[in-house]
Amino acid sequence: MKATPKILAVTLAVTLAAGAVLVGGLALYGTGSNLGNLAASGPCAEAAPAAARLAPLARGEVAAFDASAAPKPAPDVAFRGPDGAPTDLAALRGKLLLVNLWATWCAPCKAEMPALDRLQAELGGDAFQVVAINVETRNLDKPPAWFKANGITHLTYYGGPEGKVLPAIQSAVGSTGLPTTMLVDAKGCTLGVMKGPAEWSSEDGRRLIRAALGTGA
Repeated sequence: MKATPKILAVTLAVTLAAGAVLVGGLALYGTGSNLGNLAASGPCAEAAPAAARLAPLARGEVAAFDASAAPKPAPDVAFRGPDGAPTDLAALRGKLLLVNLWATWCAPCKAEMPALDRLQAELGGDAFQVVAINVETRNLDKPPAWFKANGITHLTYYGGPEGKVLPAIQSAVGSTGLPTTMLVDAKGCTLGVMKGPAEWSSEDGRRLIRAALGTGA
C-alpha cells in the first residue's frame, strides 16, 4: 500500500520524538556522570565517601546506625556549656562529633551514658568528641548531679534548657524519641544517625568511629 503524505508525516514525527527521547536518555544515563554530579552536589558532597564507608559497619551493637546516603549540614543548634555560657555546634567544628540528645527521665538514655563516657575516654581528643546535650527544661540541677552520681567523668556537660535543641535535631533527622545521636564530621556534615540507644564503647562502636576518623575499621 502506498504511503500517503499524512502517514509519512506521522511516521516522521514519531521517529523524531523517539530520537529525542533516546538523546535525552543518553544525556541522563549514558555515562552516569550527570546523576553522579547531582548526588554529589551541595555543601556536604565531600562527606559522601565517608558516609558510604560507614554503611557496612552498621552491625552488631551499632546495627541501627543509619549512614547518610546524601550527607547534609547538621542543624547548628545553640545550647549551653558547663559554665552556662552559650555555645553551638559550629563552635566545636574541626573534629568529628558524636552529638547525643538525652534526658534523666529517659531510661535508655541513662543506660547508654556510661558507654558514651567510656568512648570519650578512649577516643576523645583533638580529632573526636562526644557531645552529650541534655534537653531538660526544668529542674536544671538534676542532670549534672546525675552525671556526678553515676561516675560520668569524661563527658563535658552540655544542656539545652531553652527547649530548642530537641525539636531542631529531631526534625532534621526524622527522629521522634530519645536518645537520638548524630555523627557529624569536622566540617559540620551529618554522616549518619542513631535513633535509640547503642553500646557505643563496644568494639562495633569503636570501629564505626575509627572508620569515620579515617584511622581504619
